[in-house]
Amino acid sequence: MHWKERLALAWMVAMAAGLVGCRSVSSWTGNGSDSQLRNALTFHASFDRGTDADYSTGDPWIYQAPTMDRIKESKPGLPAGDLVKVVPGEGRYGGALRYARKSESVIYFKGKDNVPWAAQEWGGTISFWLRTDFKELADGYTDPMQVTTRAWNDAAIFVEFEKRTNGVPFRLGAYADFKVWNPKNRDWGKIPKPELPLITVNGPPFSGDRWTHVAITWEKFNTGKAEGDATLYLDGVAIATLRDRTQTFTWNPADIRLMLGVGYVGWIDEVAVFRRSLTPEEIQKVRTLPQGIRSLLRR
Repeated sequence: MHWKERLALAWMVAMAAGLVGCRSVSSWTGNGSDSQLRNALTFHASFDRGTDADYSTGDPWIYQAPTMDRIKESKPGLPAGDLVKVVPGEGRYGGALRYARKSESVIYFKGKDNVPWAAQEWGGTISFWLRTDFKELADGYTDPMQVTTRAWNDAAIFVEFEKRTNGVPFRLGAYADFKVWNPKNRDWGKIPKPELPLITVNGPPFSGDRWTHVAITWEKFNTGKAEGDATLYLDGVAIATLRDRTQTFTWNPADIRLMLGVGYVGWIDEVAVFRRSLTPEEIQKVRTLPQGIRSLLRR
């Protein structure tokens, strides 16, 4: 089923049930009040006042490294020039981070405490807004958001575009430790697609003249059982869920990186992290806050 059909069906179900999202994948029963969301928030970067986080439970500074392989050369701030910069007044709310062209530079926030990790029974949510013109994207893969301590296929959560001659699909990846999801070290290209820890959306709702809200929730990771779920939301609707997988992430908290715009061209705004898997109602609340996450922090 095309994403547009799924979106329409989800909204019909939601309206009939008196809900906003199409289903809940969380045991949390919160009603999405401002206080509940505020208590769950661990990180927020609005890019309204510069590059650093408006709110954080860890290091608020933004960092950059020349390449993935040279991450040890990281230093605070953005690369020199106009490759990546904050542009006031161009965001979903206030300013936004603009990526002018594809680069090997790595822009990131340190994840320790900002992306809370638990060795047992772990869940969370990442929320952000994207605006991109597919004509500007470089061919191949680009990751607007990626969180890991090692590599994209080894204990990583990410979203990606893949620009191809016949379209630009959008994906959510939730790859457990490599030895867990691929214990036989099979060639990635030869693994049947249903076995890959990926959600693919063909014809995703992105464009250069409108903002699209993206949210990722995960729960029951690091239980040692095949019960981990990860859900992709687009514009407040749960498009699909990776269900019942053994999601073991053996992260060293000091090495967690919340990377933004890996090879990306376009805009990113309102990056937020929550310490638990938000409900569909809460995702919709976050998407419709009148002044973005700042609405929660002002009360």
